[in-house]
Amino acid sequence: MLEKYDNILNHWVETIVAQGDDDALFASGYLQGHVTVALAQLEQAGVADFSHLQLKMQDSLKLASRELEDNDYQLVQHAWTELSAQLMVC
Repeated sequence: MLEKYDNILNHWVETIVAQGDDDALFASGYLQGHVTVALAQLEQAGVADFSHLQLKMQDSLKLASRELEDNDYQLVQHAWTELSAQLMVC
């Protein structure tokens, strides 16, 4: 399952690189790093379901809210909403 999540993430980023504007590129790149770390942590823990990924990403987004300016955080939050909708269906 984690491999499917990784494939969806990579396809999502590739689409944004090909079609997105600067804001979308920033948000997808920032988010890609956090999702990749979360997937690696889940793999080490032997957990592969979406609910655990969501929990990891909630923690990452809390960190992002402190690291980023409000506008940038909103871009990342929107990107996560978009990506998570795709991840949920697999």
